[in-house]
Amino acid sequence: MAKQLPKRSEVAIQDTWDLSSLFENDQAWQVEFEQLEQEIEKLGGYKGHLQESSDLLLEALETSSNLNRRLERLFVYAQQSFDTDTTNSFYQKMYGRVQSLEVKLTSAASYIEPEILAIPTEVLNQYRKSENGIAVYAQYIENITRQREHTLSAEMEEVLSQVSEFSSGASEIFSMFHHADMKFGTVKNEEGEEIELTHGRYGRLLESTNRAVREQAFKTLYASYQAYENTLATIYQTNLKATCFYAKMRKYHSSREASLHNSNIPIEVYDNLIDTMHRKLPLLHRYVALRKKLLGVEELHMYDLYTPIVGDMDQKYTFEQAKELVREALKPMGEEYGSILEKGFAERWIDVYENQGKRSGAYSFGSYDSNPYVLLNYNQSLKNVFTLAHEMGHSIHSYYSKKSQSYVNAQYRLFVAEVASTCNESLLIHFLLERCTNQRERAYLLNYFMESFRGTVFRQTMFAEFEKIVHQMVEAKEVLNAEVLKEIYHKLNQQYFGDEIIIDQEIDMEWARIPHFYSDFYVYQYATGFSAAIALSKRILEQKDRAVEDYKKFLKGGCSMYPIELLKMAGVDMTTAAPIEAALQMFEELLDEFEKLMV
Repeated sequence: MAKQLPKRSEVAIQDTWDLSSLFENDQAWQVEFEQLEQEIEKLGGYKGHLQESSDLLLEALETSSNLNRRLERLFVYAQQSFDTDTTNSFYQKMYGRVQSLEVKLTSAASYIEPEILAIPTEVLNQYRKSENGIAVYAQYIENITRQREHTLSAEMEEVLSQVSEFSSGASEIFSMFHHADMKFGTVKNEEGEEIELTHGRYGRLLESTNRAVREQAFKTLYASYQAYENTLATIYQTNLKATCFYAKMRKYHSSREASLHNSNIPIEVYDNLIDTMHRKLPLLHRYVALRKKLLGVEELHMYDLYTPIVGDMDQKYTFEQAKELVREALKPMGEEYGSILEKGFAERWIDVYENQGKRSGAYSFGSYDSNPYVLLNYNQSLKNVFTLAHEMGHSIHSYYSKKSQSYVNAQYRLFVAEVASTCNESLLIHFLLERCTNQRERAYLLNYFMESFRGTVFRQTMFAEFEKIVHQMVEAKEVLNAEVLKEIYHKLNQQYFGDEIIIDQEIDMEWARIPHFYSDFYVYQYATGFSAAIALSKRILEQKDRAVEDYKKFLKGGCSMYPIELLKMAGVDMTTAAPIEAALQMFEELLDEFEKLMV
């Protein structure tokens, strides 16, 4: 009989997150929802009056900020309740209701930015000098005026906010299909037991040392996606069209420019990443060839990319052991950082294990007024130990930012979102390498670190290039059906992984199972963030207290500065290719050492 995941109601309380920092219960959520729904109309009283005085402008901004802050609590509670059991109809409805409320608030506030832009520059500059407290909105106002040419009239902004309720439909359909409805059947594990194949188990099975298990999991999973390839291609193309629609309406040259402009990221940063990676692809080809040699196979397949190539190290870690490793690894960050980590462990910020209907993967999420929560699907692998360090990096970043900044300046931008998380991972691998007791263990860890590079720098850059291609095709009104998407994806895999591996036809459908493709132009930031994190972790280990203090300034910055400037303050300049080249140089050094140990 296949082993079944536990139902949500069967999961031990200590292994679930405590959402009471958001709301005590569903009833408290309902009370706040109803009150906020009624109070949204307050915003209408300021419409048409923002040019009259700095005090009125401040009142409108404060009212909008406070309403959004309350909405954020409602939204996070609904999403996190839904994510732990996407089959629960009560939380499906709750999540839908708060999404509609978000549209209502966005619509009510849609006049604010156009009215700010209508204020003459000299008058607005005078307002910003007022001593009434408006200075806290300086960066917010600066960012609005920077986007002056891309902001529409108040009427058009309201129309776009209304359209968003159904323009996000493709993403919502994909999420529901992918997390709640998609079933993969059963496969046999290493012990020959029939088990249900799930998103969470798939990654673990692909790391198996039993090749038959890997192949079966790989082919079984992708057979499910292939069965719906036309539907999935249509959903994805609809999402791309929506993104391109908004970019065109806001007078950007492309959806990529629109996405990067919001955080003031030069488009050259994106292109630098892809161009630098193309020059360095021989390193990945060399690593793939070495993997083939060490596995001793005549043909290397895509399902062979995740199994360790250093044997006898398939160690499992309980969650308590994982926490202890992360504690020790992050000691270079100092006592204050460590105390926040302990706070997260003690106060149940983390939802630990997989259960039926739970969203796959891992993330960190919270509101300004709540704990920064972590969703895991912990399965005792070394990879999951790193996931714990990674997600707690996000959460501690959020903790510092919220404690140091006002609500309007607390939410750090996506470009720096992966830096703190990956810095934690880098510190963990350095710690594990320092304490390893023999050459085989060292080789295993070197392999793991190289896999981090392959998965986060090389693979995410390939994803970023895929996004660039398909968005450009939609903008050019070219056809993007399932066959075209598969062909593009197949060719990219050939280019990135080289001639020493068979590009199995199943992998052509991988684009259909990447949730981040519905957060357009997000994935490139994993690669840039990883590169920045490598530089920062090296600085922390070498310069210690001085570097830690600079790093904390970055963690506390929120969005009070643009991300490029925040990283410069911490010691990294992402407007150049230097951080990416330095990260890939480290990959080459790891590969050199690994080859000496293994060949």
